[in-house]
Amino acid sequence: MHRSRALPHIAAGTNPPRTRITDTILDLATAQRTPRQATNVIVDLLGRTRVSVATMQACVLVRPPFRYRPAIRYGLALVGGGLMSALEVAYKEDVEDGHGLPRGSRQTPIEVDGKKLWEDVTYDAQGAAVTVRLDGRATHATPGVAFRDRRRDNAAELAGRARLVYGWQDVRDSPCLVATEVRAILVREGWDPTGARAGTCRRCGG
Repeated sequence: MHRSRALPHIAAGTNPPRTRITDTILDLATAQRTPRQATNVIVDLLGRTRVSVATMQACVLVRPPFRYRPAIRYGLALVGGGLMSALEVAYKEDVEDGHGLPRGSRQTPIEVDGKKLWEDVTYDAQGAAVTVRLDGRATHATPGVAFRDRRRDNAAELAGRARLVYGWQDVRDSPCLVATEVRAILVREGWDPTGARAGTCRRCGG
């Protein structure tokens, strides 16, 4: 149970009263133990709801949080840039940024069996036809999603695209290994690492 003295100002007008979804997301973010967890809550919940970044930004403006304000705004910026889950945030920060890899394009639309689907990360803009899928297993184990993923895999193979798939354990426990694999495939598929940005990884020095 979460009690709030602000209930008269943040209630949705229901009976019994409940808080608006934007305020609930904000409350959950500020209740986390660390700034990074607060960022992840913002990204995860906005990725799973229909709340827009603009709507959430308006809530933060009207009701600025006392805790984790920079982390919450950072989470909103990440969602605005196309990230949709905490796993995608970890991949960006610990794999791409941590190891000087190029920043991929997020939520790239593709068409499979006449339907529009979305790829988590693609590197076509960097000269390499490479797709990285980030599989958190929360929904990917359901039969419908599993079938969709197989069809998407087959479409990538037919298009001659290289693809790599990583989950939480890979990105969290072995970001350096993931980065090594992604770098190898990017170079193989045409990315020129000359002049690549410096990494920031504390485990291997980037």
